[in-house]
Amino acid sequence: MTKDVTLGQLLRPRQSRIAWLVLLIALVLTVIAWRFSIILVADRTEAHFKTQSLQLKTAIEERLLNYEQVLAGSAGLFAVADLVGRDDWRLYVNKLDINRYYPGIQGIGYTARVEGDDVVSFVKRIREQGLPDYLVNPAGIRAEYHPIVFLEPSTQRNRRAYGYDAFGDPAHRIAMEAARDTGEATMTGKVVLVQEEVDDEQAGFLMYFPVYEGDSVPQIMAERRSRLRGFVFSAFRVNNLMDGIVGLISPFLDVRIYDSDVAIKDALMYGSNLGSLDDDYTFEMSQKVSHGGRTWLLQTRTTPAFDFLASDPRPLIVVISGVLISLLLFAFSLAMIRSRMLAQVNAGRYRAITEGASNITLILNRQGSVKYISPSCETILGIEPAKMPMPELEAQVHPDDWPQLQQCFDQALSEPGKALPVVHARIRDQHGVWRDMEGAYTAMMDVPGVNGVVVSLRDLTELKAAQAELHRLAFYDPLTGLANRQLFKDRLAHVVRRSKRSGEAAALMFLDLDGFKRINDTLGHDVGDQLLETVAGWLTGCVREEDSVARLGGDEFVVLLSTVAGPDAARTVADAILRRLCQRVRLGEHEVGITVSIGLAMIPYDSEDPGVLMKYADLAMYRAKECGRNNVQFFTPSMNIQAARRMLQQEELSNALDADCFVLHYQPKFDLVQDKVLGVEAFLRWQHPERGMVSASQFIQLAEESGLIIRLGEMALRQACIQIQALERAGFKDLRISVNMSTRQVTDPRFIEMFRQVITETGVEPKRLELDLPSALLNEDIEVLQHLLGALHDIGVYLILDNFGAGSCSLAAMQQLPLDAVKIDQVFIRDIPYNASSTDVTSAVIALAHKLHLTVVAEGVETPQQLSFLRSAGCAQAQGNLFSYPLDEDALIGFLVRQQERCN
Repeated sequence: MTKDVTLGQLLRPRQSRIAWLVLLIALVLTVIAWRFSIILVADRTEAHFKTQSLQLKTAIEERLLNYEQVLAGSAGLFAVADLVGRDDWRLYVNKLDINRYYPGIQGIGYTARVEGDDVVSFVKRIREQGLPDYLVNPAGIRAEYHPIVFLEPSTQRNRRAYGYDAFGDPAHRIAMEAARDTGEATMTGKVVLVQEEVDDEQAGFLMYFPVYEGDSVPQIMAERRSRLRGFVFSAFRVNNLMDGIVGLISPFLDVRIYDSDVAIKDALMYGSNLGSLDDDYTFEMSQKVSHGGRTWLLQTRTTPAFDFLASDPRPLIVVISGVLISLLLFAFSLAMIRSRMLAQVNAGRYRAITEGASNITLILNRQGSVKYISPSCETILGIEPAKMPMPELEAQVHPDDWPQLQQCFDQALSEPGKALPVVHARIRDQHGVWRDMEGAYTAMMDVPGVNGVVVSLRDLTELKAAQAELHRLAFYDPLTGLANRQLFKDRLAHVVRRSKRSGEAAALMFLDLDGFKRINDTLGHDVGDQLLETVAGWLTGCVREEDSVARLGGDEFVVLLSTVAGPDAARTVADAILRRLCQRVRLGEHEVGITVSIGLAMIPYDSEDPGVLMKYADLAMYRAKECGRNNVQFFTPSMNIQAARRMLQQEELSNALDADCFVLHYQPKFDLVQDKVLGVEAFLRWQHPERGMVSASQFIQLAEESGLIIRLGEMALRQACIQIQALERAGFKDLRISVNMSTRQVTDPRFIEMFRQVITETGVEPKRLELDLPSALLNEDIEVLQHLLGALHDIGVYLILDNFGAGSCSLAAMQQLPLDAVKIDQVFIRDIPYNASSTDVTSAVIALAHKLHLTVVAEGVETPQQLSFLRSAGCAQAQGNLFSYPLDEDALIGFLVRQQERCN
């Protein structure tokens, strides 16, 4: 492409409509061919899948038939020999070599029919044959027995089945009776073989073949029942039976076999260990396999491995080829269109130059008279070119600027073809207003179609307005219109310098709105912005015109009193700000209340460095927050030491969190009605390298203020979930673990996302978790809490309101939230029963909780008298040192085992 016709111009639909149409048609044909090739590949893959599935069914049926023939031959052994001995049976089975020719058979055996009165003599006879420990099991009196007499090969696993009377098991009896009455081989349903070991247990089944007296099968059912001598049988381990078949015929199919004609989870006999791909398959086929009186459902599905092996590159080849051909056709069409556009460029070039809307273009002859004015003159000056007198250009130019323009015109004539430096001039518009413009002169006297001096004038009015707006954005806060950090630093530096010269005092205030983050997070940023604008107006009204108010960011404001008589005067202004800002304000549909914490540094007494003064005022503000908020604090030197100590503590806490130095201890919680442990509460502990095990009360406030409580809370929740899994493995599957939450954790926007991620990664059921919510949470926005706690409650989490009765608990809010229980604050429990006020308050709290249909939990129970009172008052659950101190993981398991033994 040349610079005359750019690629962007060429690709515009208005210019290249035909080329785009060609590309679209070619791509559509490519997609059709691609879809057709995909259908062909899918049909071939489906045919391959069905072939393997049918071959698998045939192989299973053939193998079952072969095993039936083995049993028929084994039964024939009894027909040709009056008495088959144990050695004969062993020799016969060894000759069959079942491990080689009949994989899956656990063993081939014989059960003898024994009448109920003959069982004792039968056992004695078998023991005399070399099995001194032989015993018929299960024990019990029955009309007839069918204990296992022979079972080969005689492995350690098979010897455990000697004497087992399968006829006493309904699953076996049904198959044995069917074989007896029909004279044919019959299979049992899904069973676990007696020989199975717990660590290697798998599904199995048995095939029974009847053995009758005589050399033929009786024709009458009554004779078959009376002449029955016993059964030869084969025990099968389904995995061993099927793995060889599946691995040979369909190694990349997901194969399931159910002992039913429908897919029932409990009837699953065999799975090819690809079950994790349940929802990731392309084709599925179900077939029924009937043999030995049983019907199996054979279910086959494709896997990603099968699809990969069956994949075909032809659809991709079709796509690539089609796209390449489409692009070639598109490029050819563009080349044809480009040729046509180049022919149009030269014709419109002159017009495009002279009629630009951003500049006014004039052409002057040698005498300086106007030959041409571009139409943009009307857009910029509001004067139609046809109504502007051509010779009278001087009348539109400011008199002071005309000589400079005339000089540039003469210079352009003397230097043809050269672009002269830009000159500035004021030009009158249609309203008589002078507009700032800049222009450049270029003489083109010998250029055809021009033949004059070209003057290009550009309007600078909007540029200067934009520069003024940039200045405002650079030095003023766009939301409140107050000075921003940069401008305030300049003003502060100026006041500090003046104060140093004159000795006059000045004051710097650092202000932070209390609870602004909660308002911003719960009611939205729009409401937060309205509040900041309102506060900015209040602050401006509290100070003099020569003072400065600025917003540093977020909810942080600073006030600079340029001159004050002293600290008392600064305190007076600060108190006025406190009174003005401490009120409730309606913002849209919401009414919110705010307060402010103010830190105050004096100039030049505290420092003569602007940066240090900002730091000191900030420290004083944090001290105001620590003193309960909504107050004023002057900077003192001790605050520097406290800030340094606080920073070290925060760094130490953060490093401990990175180093995984926190553990959970667990205090059991008892059901006072059933007198048993129903759960535990998790307490966070810091394994300090020097101070040992540190309780949460010594660092939790620092974690809250520094924001580390979010990471600590996630870590505690994850450890509690891991402990739940440990308790399940230890056999305590019904215990719940309670985890303490802070208001900052729960109101964090990512809390629900974090909670779901933790329970998903750990695999813990949400119903095994209890969350202890602080009572201060009820002061948050009720609609947000309903959505948050409702989501937790819907997935099964047990919600407890902690410290019930202490602090400010809104009963109206409690009724609207999906709480399950309340925990009585230990302040009330501590003085029971010696303080009548404590007992009365505790009774009232329990009664109130019952009225709200909430379970009551008492914490801090330490004496039998307290426990007795709580039981009589109707308290359902309790915990405390009376039952157990908080325990580590190992001690907790030991405690729970002892409690379980005591209950049993």
